[in-house]
Amino acid sequence: MDRKEITILVAAHKTYRMPKDEMYLPLHVGAEGKKDADGNDLDLGFTKDNTGDNISALNPSFCELTGLYWAWKNLDADYIGLAHYRRHFGYKKTKDPFDSVLTYDQIKPYLGKIKVFTPNKRKYYIETLYDHYKHTHYIEQLDETRDIISALYPEYVPCFDRVVKRTYGYMFNMMIMQKDLLDQYCTWLFDILFELQKRMEGNEKMQDLSVFQSRFYGRISEIIFNVWLERQLEAGNIRKDEVKEIPVIHMDEINWWKKGTAFLKAKFIGKKYEGSF
Repeated sequence: MDRKEITILVAAHKTYRMPKDEMYLPLHVGAEGKKDADGNDLDLGFTKDNTGDNISALNPSFCELTGLYWAWKNLDADYIGLAHYRRHFGYKKTKDPFDSVLTYDQIKPYLGKIKVFTPNKRKYYIETLYDHYKHTHYIEQLDETRDIISALYPEYVPCFDRVVKRTYGYMFNMMIMQKDLLDQYCTWLFDILFELQKRMEGNEKMQDLSVFQSRFYGRISEIIFNVWLERQLEAGNIRKDEVKEIPVIHMDEINWWKKGTAFLKAKFIGKKYEGSF
């Protein structure tokens, strides 16, 4: 495979319109074992995440992280990124949202200067990341993650404790990074998540989760990406001026009433989330 300057994966589990810019690579995540109506291997016309070194079979709980793992192990590019079929880096949403998706010409001036591109911070305003996770999911998962970080990467614990007390963070498991940093991040991330998986398999309560709640490895990684980045900044491995935020645009309309109602129910009456919005 020829080395490219930048490749941004677009994680998808079904057919969907894709950006036309050549820096994007549509990736069928969770391709392992998927069949079409005729019993043949499901073919969306995208590259599949069950090729090469992969964890495609873990997609029901690891979500788009099976795509990130595939990129880490199988792609060769100076910069590698991850977006979603319904959520992209981009600028002000136009009538056709695909006209607003980030292009190579827009990011090219920053390549070699910026090391990590992130989505804009997501703000929760009235609760911390820890409280939000506690209200909407199962806090044992996040607490166990802290214990694992303490055992495997103790120098990250102060960053973890600061991050979870904030009311904002970089979410969606979206990023674009220099490949050397992506290698470091993924080594750290999957060390933690695979240990978490071992521990959760021995937790009886975690065996009866709904399909939606079972996707918690992907949610944990959203939070601890902030921990990893905070530590790199603190240690001087990345400077603040080497991190750039790019807005996120949603290709479909968000049901803000449903989302807001679910948020308040989770916070005030303890009703866990059971679906996306």
